[in-house]
Amino acid sequence: FLLTLLFEWSNPATLGGMTLPHKLLAAAFQSVTLRTAGFNTIDESALTGPSQAVACVLMLIGGSPGSTAGGLKTVTVAVLALSAVSALRGRTSVTAFGRTIEPRSIMNAVALTVVGVTIILGGACAISFIENVPMNLCLYETASAFGTVGLTMSLTPALSVVSHIMLIVMMYFGRVGVLTLGVAVFLRRHEPPKLKYPSGNVMIG
Repeated sequence: FLLTLLFEWSNPATLGGMTLPHKLLAAAFQSVTLRTAGFNTIDESALTGPSQAVACVLMLIGGSPGSTAGGLKTVTVAVLALSAVSALRGRTSVTAFGRTIEPRSIMNAVALTVVGVTIILGGACAISFIENVPMNLCLYETASAFGTVGLTMSLTPALSVVSHIMLIVMMYFGRVGVLTLGVAVFLRRHEPPKLKYPSGNVMIG
């Protein structure tokens, strides 16, 4: 909300021509609708570059687990953030609200994030190459598709059939595919490994 208000405050195509109450309401609505609502009160194609970046991040995160929202889900990103904080503090475990987060949950969060980011970036690159349009527009469309948000920068209606199919696949994967992957792979019963390898230290960073 604050970032949208800051980046669009003087943009005449979005919040610039509004009164103060309308600016506050429009910025708040924009920050909420990016989580998968699909409605817009300002012209998405007129957003500034920083606002587009914020929008893509929010659409990638999506809603919360167990909801009908798409995206990576808020808890996934929260687990990643907590893991980063724990690593910076030199801790060997991740804790939150008096509980220790299981290593498997952290691995699941990393896997889902890598898959989601790869799908969005890969799809945006492919559409940009096929349609010969700017990468930032394609990134916005693919993030919206993966998060099942329903917003567009007026690019989707002008795309070819191939690009439309790619966006449709990303919508299904963002909403159904990731959930199915989690249930089929992450939540299944795991048998103890038959082999146990010695520990190895890997240099990170």
